Amino acid sequence: MATLTPIRGWRYDPRSGDLAAVITPPYDVIDAAAQREYYARHPYNIIRLEYGLTFPDDDAGNNRYTRAAATFRKWREEGVLTNEDRPAFYFYEQTFYLSGVPRTRSGFFCGLKLEPYGKNIFPHEETLPAAKADRLELLRACKANFSPIFGLYADPEGLLAAIFARRGQPVYDFTDGDGQRHRLWVIQDEPVIAAVTDFFASRRVYIADGHHRFETALQYARERRAAANPTGVQPYDFILALLVNIYDPGLVILPTHRLVRVTPAFDLEAFLTAVAEFFTVVETRRDRVAQAAGRYVFGLYTREGRAFHLRLKEGLDPAGVLPGPGSPAWKRLEVAVLHALILERLLGIDAAECRAGTRVSYTHDATAACRLVDGGSWDMAFFLRAPEVAEMVAVAEAGERMPQKSTYFYPKVPTGLVLYALE
Repeated sequence: MATLTPIRGWRYDPRSGDLAAVITPPYDVIDAAAQREYYARHPYNIIRLEYGLTFPDDDAGNNRYTRAAATFRKWREEGVLTNEDRPAFYFYEQTFYLSGVPRTRSGFFCGLKLEPYGKNIFPHEETLPAAKADRLELLRACKANFSPIFGLYADPEGLLAAIFARRGQPVYDFTDGDGQRHRLWVIQDEPVIAAVTDFFASRRVYIADGHHRFETALQYARERRAAANPTGVQPYDFILALLVNIYDPGLVILPTHRLVRVTPAFDLEAFLTAVAEFFTVVETRRDRVAQAAGRYVFGLYTREGRAFHLRLKEGLDPAGVLPGPGSPAWKRLEVAVLHALILERLLGIDAAECRAGTRVSYTHDATAACRLVDGGSWDMAFFLRAPEVAEMVAVAEAGERMPQKSTYFYPKVPTGLVLYALE
């Protein structure tokens, strides 16, 4: 099954400065304003490696990728970053607040063997070519993973938690500006490493976050092998991963709502009449639109300032209603029902337009979604529940992928806790 390896990770020397000031979220949730803020926060902030600034005079010899490579080399030479004396797993606890209640998600950093999807490693979402091209250029220049992919595995008995139970004092223990506490342990005990490795000999890994990075790393490994034709396993045959138990009490998925633009000819009353073929339509208050309870109940807020709950009619099985190919697991996803029966069938927004981003956008903030509709930026907002992890796994094992932006694992795994050099 999945193959793991301990790694000699590179980490910030605590003497380099405030650890909370040098980490960031993953690159794909950092906008231009946040990028500049992270640059200003600390001269050693990981943003300079993971998602560097671009400038008008950039060229093939001086650009965000070449600057990241030079900075990575400089920080290692100067001791800003140091690595372990021998390979290790890195146990990690991230404590955060959700609706005012503290929760802790536990996992461990390791090297995960790269291989095509479908046997031991399964994706769950679609990816975009542009993001993969950017990550590939960074890999080629720096020959390192600066942020991990986020993977899940099934351990209902909590066997790995017991294996990691005795781990001594953390090498990192700090709280960031968002109030999240980060604790990291370096695990070099050989019996523990052997037990963890053996455990995964009968386990699969499901990618929760980082599909672009995984697919890019696989392409990069193929390029390196084609160029050098090496014998034996190489460091670039692995990718930095944080692995978390599906049954971990701190594993949280938040809903991702849809913002939609309609055509000039759109008529709300005609739309609601058409929706009623498959859904019971109940008008509600704006402050309740995102609080629809129950499976297959979607909230709808419109530019007219009206709010509705759309509930799939009793007795309808999406597996028998949704058109086209797809496994029953895929067709029973709430997000698949919304996309197939409402966005595509009634609004004419297909998968290509969802990817393009001109008629559909995504947000995790229900209040902001209503505000954007009120302001005229978008015409409608659809509100969904978060999918269950079991649904994600069922779709992945069927060899399929959920629609783009179906899951949002919260909180994001920080970039900068552990780095992995590929040579």
